[in-house]
Amino acid sequence: MNIMEKIGLVADEAADLPQEIIEKNQIAIVPVKLDWPGIKDLSGENTFQKMRELERREIKSFGKTSQPSPKDFLDNYNYQLERFDKILCIVLTSKLSGTYNSAIQAKNFLQPKQQGRVFIIDSLNASAGENLLVLRAIDLIKEGKRVEEIVEDLENFIPRIRFFVMFEDPKWIEASGRISSLVANLLRRMAKIGIRPLLSFKNGVLVPVGIKTGSKYIPAAIFKQFEKEVQKSKKKEKEIKVVITHGDDAEGAQRLKEMIENRFKNAKVIFINIIDNVVGSISGPNTISCAWYEK
Repeated sequence: MNIMEKIGLVADEAADLPQEIIEKNQIAIVPVKLDWPGIKDLSGENTFQKMRELERREIKSFGKTSQPSPKDFLDNYNYQLERFDKILCIVLTSKLSGTYNSAIQAKNFLQPKQQGRVFIIDSLNASAGENLLVLRAIDLIKEGKRVEEIVEDLENFIPRIRFFVMFEDPKWIEASGRISSLVANLLRRMAKIGIRPLLSFKNGVLVPVGIKTGSKYIPAAIFKQFEKEVQKSKKKEKEIKVVITHGDDAEGAQRLKEMIENRFKNAKVIFINIIDNVVGSISGPNTISCAWYEK
């Protein structure tokens, strides 16, 4: 008789998982680091509100992010290894962060027998996209799949994830060094006349995949792309699972949810969640990301 192995999950903060899902599924979350002393004393309930306060005061200040250390992962591995037979660690795309490398290094610090109990997946995504991968892993664990089967399934699942994101103001990602000032200025001019660039992950790299004209409203622009993608799909009647994350724009995220579910009865938004502070420091207020897959 096969005995079902207990599989635990480890993820980083960039997955933007709701706290209730973290607690219910006993997920160990590895913190991504944000150094931003100038923002601590500003008013606001979250980093996005503090960023708006910086803008209101016309203060130029930007945070510095850094990947988790191998020790951050090692501590969480050891914690989960005491509770589970095997561990599955799902992390932010290796093409934008060294988080994956830290996860690998931490595994190498374990004793050989323990190393064989830890499996690491490069999500090639972030936020809503990484989120869907964790949710998929949770479902497979509940089905009683072995960890090797889950790893294989997730690797095949990653290309099925559709992810799109829009920024209200590119200055935050510009400050992080991920786009040039020339590109940022061009994007700002485009936004003023209702032309917004749409970004997506391609092999783990965040790249522009098109523009949306006549839409200054981010939820409407993302919905147009969602509608276009679904309508050209050969699986129009298949169930669609969606996750939405936002930079302190709960109203805009809710509106996007309503547009999707009202237009497509086979689409279900699993949840809406605010973007983590660290990813948010790069994406900025009012950013919205949307990820989905067809079952």
